[in-house]
Amino acid sequence: MADKVRVALVGCGGISGAHMNAYSNLAKAGVLNVEFVATCDVREESAETRANEAAKLQDGRKPNVYTDITEMLDKEPDIEAVDICALHRVHHDLAVAALDAGKHVIIEKPLGVTMKACALILEAARRNDRILATAENYRRAPNQRAVKWALEQGLIGAPRVLVYIDYGESLGPWGWRDSKINAGAGWVLDGGVHYADMFRYHLGEAYEVYADVRSFDPQRYQAREEKADPIRVTTEDSTLAIVKFESGAVVQWSSVRAAPGKGFNQHLIYGEEGSLDYGGNLTLRGKDAIDVKPDYEKALSDDDRARLYPGGVTDSIATELWEFAQSIRDDSYYPETDGVEGMKAMAICMGVLESAWINAPVNLRQIEACRITGYQDDMDRELGVLDTKWNVWATF
Repeated sequence: MADKVRVALVGCGGISGAHMNAYSNLAKAGVLNVEFVATCDVREESAETRANEAAKLQDGRKPNVYTDITEMLDKEPDIEAVDICALHRVHHDLAVAALDAGKHVIIEKPLGVTMKACALILEAARRNDRILATAENYRRAPNQRAVKWALEQGLIGAPRVLVYIDYGESLGPWGWRDSKINAGAGWVLDGGVHYADMFRYHLGEAYEVYADVRSFDPQRYQAREEKADPIRVTTEDSTLAIVKFESGAVVQWSSVRAAPGKGFNQHLIYGEEGSLDYGGNLTLRGKDAIDVKPDYEKALSDDDRARLYPGGVTDSIATELWEFAQSIRDDSYYPETDGVEGMKAMAICMGVLESAWINAPVNLRQIEACRITGYQDDMDRELGVLDTKWNVWATF
């Protein structure tokens, strides 16, 4: 693409490193479709680091460095798009500022820290007629594409139950992710929004969640092996949930990070005729397992391959970033996980937390519409968005 999209990277901490690595992979494949104009982070040294990395991808042209997004947007009118990689609690502030300045936005998952924060972002995108994408990459991995293809081919019949189980122990500190107000929740949101997106990708629309959420060990440890130097945390460490889908399928989702000893992981979809695991292994009734990925690869058309894996790149973060930029230049493209998709995945995670809060099943349309918010109210109050009114159905 000769006319590259002029991008600013906002938030230059940990996950932005994965984004920069993805941009680098696109550059190596000769399909980098962005030019970095600016980097921005409250820590100037972090923004400086990412600016130097960006310069290596564009013949030494170093983007300008900022510590304030308002100043950046004011001084850099040529910015067309903003890639947000900040902590969850500021996603809505940064996104709304960029969208109101007329910029397209991609936000590293989750879309927002609460459903009302998400509502503010979605409304700003609608108000300004800008492209809004959620950086949700797990579904883009080749093995997940193969699983989706196998389901569409009916290889296991109609899906019945998706089992997603992860048991283990996580004792070390997570920094700002250990704070409810900064992160929104623990792993049920930070990692769980990936899983929720994949549930919807494979099974369709979810409508109800019933869950139990616990904090068995409300602290992390600087010295993990000795369980010494504890740090108190305000997020959960264990989730057990049932998610119901309009197709009739059900997800059994168990994620426990306070389970010492033998770890246990299982990610399987059971259908009428057999099972399919997340690695792309198909097991039909009475048969040995076979890998469906080779057949999926053969079934891809040249056009499919070019759209899904530009330049042969399979890095799932790289392909989501490429697609976002491509959508700005080419009307035949649109982000696969746009803002609404990100909001719906977020709603499943918040549905888990809200269900546990009231100890009852919750309807996900009510979660999306911000009508069940007990778990989120303290965060919304601190963020100043408690009185936000939102009707997702009227807007989209």
